[in-house]
Amino acid sequence: MDAVGQALQGPRRVTGRVTGHRRTITTMGMWGKRDDMVVHGREPFNAEPPGAALARAAVTPTDMFYSRNHGPVPRLDPADWRLVVDGLVARPLTLSLDHLRSRFDATEATVTLQCAGNRRADLTVVRPVPGETPWGPGGLSTARFRGARLADVLAHAGIAPEAAHVAFQAPDVSPSAAPPQPYEVSVPRDRALAPDVLLAWAMNGAPLPAVHGAPLRVVVPGWIGARSVKWLTHVTARITPSDGYFQATAYRLPPTGDDPEGVALGPLPLNCAVLTPSDGAVLPRGPVEVTGYALAGEGRTVARVEVSTDGGRAWSRAALDAPAGPGAWQRWRTTLDLPPGDASVLARAWDSSGAGMPESPAQVWNPKGYANHAWPRVRLRVR
Repeated sequence: MDAVGQALQGPRRVTGRVTGHRRTITTMGMWGKRDDMVVHGREPFNAEPPGAALARAAVTPTDMFYSRNHGPVPRLDPADWRLVVDGLVARPLTLSLDHLRSRFDATEATVTLQCAGNRRADLTVVRPVPGETPWGPGGLSTARFRGARLADVLAHAGIAPEAAHVAFQAPDVSPSAAPPQPYEVSVPRDRALAPDVLLAWAMNGAPLPAVHGAPLRVVVPGWIGARSVKWLTHVTARITPSDGYFQATAYRLPPTGDDPEGVALGPLPLNCAVLTPSDGAVLPRGPVEVTGYALAGEGRTVARVEVSTDGGRAWSRAALDAPAGPGAWQRWRTTLDLPPGDASVLARAWDSSGAGMPESPAQVWNPKGYANHAWPRVRLRVR
């Protein structure tokens, strides 16, 4: 690979640590990610961690945090970068990273970000979803983000009463957009002014890496990851929602006869997945630990997770962790004693509003493969 190719793929390195008399070696691949990441595409770079790695910690290490990109990763110099806050505001702002850090109170939050296409691979079993990335259950990850509250910045700018939406723009340009254009989406005013929405400059105790939005990104807990814009350069208060490609055309459920415009995706539905064992695993007979996650979405928590080994006739309750904070996933686990032969494990969840999950992926299939929140199933062979 030539020097240009190396620069595009990001650093590759080997790190190690000594544990007792053993040395654990981790090889770092594209953009500083672990070599065992499931890479769906190199340019744009899209990758998810394998389930067993994702299941290990409540906060996902940055080197295995999933990566969803629509075009080449911009390289922005933090010293030259500026954030422009404009539109329907009394005092337009141009802020450096130092301005953000010094003028506004910093806060931290543990947040799970989830791709709108998470678990799309399960939908492709129902019918093909051509042209879309076949994400498994690792199209989400959890990190500790640090930054300023967007509400504080908008208050300083004097957001106008008539501003009903807040748009976020970044310089990355996707070849899939028609016509090609900088990435832009928006959220309603009430969501933008909520205290949990951050302009984040740090992730897991370190500055944001380039592939995760350096020097600044938006973090909108409980909404699809496409609204947590990376490489943020503009925040614009406006009357109408963004008319950019990734909101007006992409990230929408398709039109139907009684809904000619389709549905713009925003708040996440309740979701649940099995992380270990992986689908198709061959296991020895006897007790096996089954682990996974559940995520309730904006303003809700997961109330219960259950698993079944007989196709859903009988269910047992799994142990469920409390969330690390509003907008964070909840991990769950249970131990099953599986007899020899083929086995199938189903999972389902309920949230704090009493909502459950649809039983079959066929009930939520759509041509873009978005928002799969049907019961997950893993098929196992026990010997």
